Amino acid sequence: MTVIDISASVMQFLLAFVVVAPLLGAVAALLPAPPGLKGKNPDQAVLRHGVTVTGAVLIAAIVLAVGFDHDQPATMQATTDISWIPALDVRIHLGIDGISLPLLLLTALLTFLCALYSYFKLPAGPSPKAFVALVLVLESGTLATFAVLDLLLFFLAFEMVLIPMYFLIARWGGGQRQAAAWKFILYTLLGSVVMLLGILLIGLKSGTFDMVALATDNGRGLTTSVQVIAVLAIGLGLAVKTPMWPLHSWLPDAHTAAPTVGSVLLAGVLLKMGTYGFVRILLPIAPDGMRTFAPYLAAFAVVGIIYGSLACLALARTGAKGDLKRLIAYSSVGHMGFVLLGIATMTPTGVNGALFANIAHGLITGLLFFLVGAIKDRYGTADLDTLAGATGAALYGRAPRLGALLAFAAIASLGLPGLAGFWGEMLTLFGAYSPAEGLSRPAFRTFMAIGAFGTLLTAAYMLIVVRRVCMGEHTPHSRLSPDDRAPQAADAPQAADAPQTADSPQAASGPEPSGAAGARPAATPQLADIQTYEAAAWTPLAALTVLAGLWPAVLLGLTDPAVQKLLAGGKS
Repeated sequence: MTVIDISASVMQFLLAFVVVAPLLGAVAALLPAPPGLKGKNPDQAVLRHGVTVTGAVLIAAIVLAVGFDHDQPATMQATTDISWIPALDVRIHLGIDGISLPLLLLTALLTFLCALYSYFKLPAGPSPKAFVALVLVLESGTLATFAVLDLLLFFLAFEMVLIPMYFLIARWGGGQRQAAAWKFILYTLLGSVVMLLGILLIGLKSGTFDMVALATDNGRGLTTSVQVIAVLAIGLGLAVKTPMWPLHSWLPDAHTAAPTVGSVLLAGVLLKMGTYGFVRILLPIAPDGMRTFAPYLAAFAVVGIIYGSLACLALARTGAKGDLKRLIAYSSVGHMGFVLLGIATMTPTGVNGALFANIAHGLITGLLFFLVGAIKDRYGTADLDTLAGATGAALYGRAPRLGALLAFAAIASLGLPGLAGFWGEMLTLFGAYSPAEGLSRPAFRTFMAIGAFGTLLTAAYMLIVVRRVCMGEHTPHSRLSPDDRAPQAADAPQAADAPQTADSPQAASGPEPSGAAGARPAATPQLADIQTYEAAAWTPLAALTVLAGLWPAVLLGLTDPAVQKLLAGGKS
């Protein structure tokens, strides 16, 4: 069933357009703007160009989804297969199924929302032209990763995103950005070198790099020893990008230093490339190798769940001087641990849960990083002690809509039933209860119990964050007395593009001296609440979080047939 009947040739064009258009847009962004499109200044023109290109890609991706045959989500659709390097039998092979289509849509949506947000709130840094071009190259590489069906092409797309993200962190990031950017690039490049060796091993031993043919063969053309080596090599590269404990240490630094849109894209789509590689490449192509390593992958996954949660609890406690962006980054280590646990079960239930958790994490954590960036802009800091101890009635009293949305995102992140975060975690735990044949059921049930305990820890640190940031600390100065005075400026809405600092009147921990000229009593100094452009960028993520939570069949109906076919060796 298709919503609108679109011809195969148009579908091919749409998929090629989605992959290539951002790359062409990046080149165009570096060129001088035509006189009629300059707007008020060249910077505004290039930012508008970024919104236009990402918007066109999002529309094309939506049309692609509308024309997708939902009765056959396990079949590759909109396929293009052109010989590129005949000597190596490398082909430009594109296609989408029920596994890749949701990730394609998520990437197009998040990149458009980031471009829209940046149009009004560009991070401080060098030329806006370079910023827009790098975001578009990043989008093209990510979309290509989810659309290509050739192993070498997958590797090239996988690597294509590294340089843009490096520069986004190094040039537009905050404190310690150079060290964080170097750590990011070194970790991921070293992992990629090992991954390339594994890809070459598969290609040389099987005689093809075609991912569809290899998945259909289901490892029958590869010996067990070759599969084990390939899974070890490719898995290491994918685990770094995921990130899996203990290869995660680049992530908190990168998120803490990255600009807001960099953090949104890094958490929302780049981390998904690693888990997608596990599902698309290792599960169907090297099943015997995956079965060998599945218990170890599951063990690392649950350690990551507990480790990430404990790190968040440590950062959230009073006096720890924890950074809110860093806390959300560590929460990603735990959430991606659930994704890896689901993959390690090698069951349809577990893998479907992993794919659902992937999308849910992209929506919820993308929203969280947007919100934390907005809070940092208003207060001039993301330090939890400062936010909690120096804000009076905190967000509920000072910016109620912003506080309510932060609480919503935090509750969605902890997996409240009825929101998107619940289904992925539940399905991965169910998958661990009954793992695939040949895997130790007692071991995986132990992993399930540890993962379930991790959900309690997640609830603990998220509720602590909501209490401290949204409600404020219970201190003698948590509310200003009626006799205290605050400047008139505190009652006026703050300009959206005028970030507050920790020294600003709104962020001051103590009351203003009484009797100040032009002052009047104020119980709670106000902050700028959600601005129009912020609402436009955040509302789709909140709405989709609710939709996926209330109607999970929309996503599971796409992924389940494709997963069943993948695990059955290409047989529906």
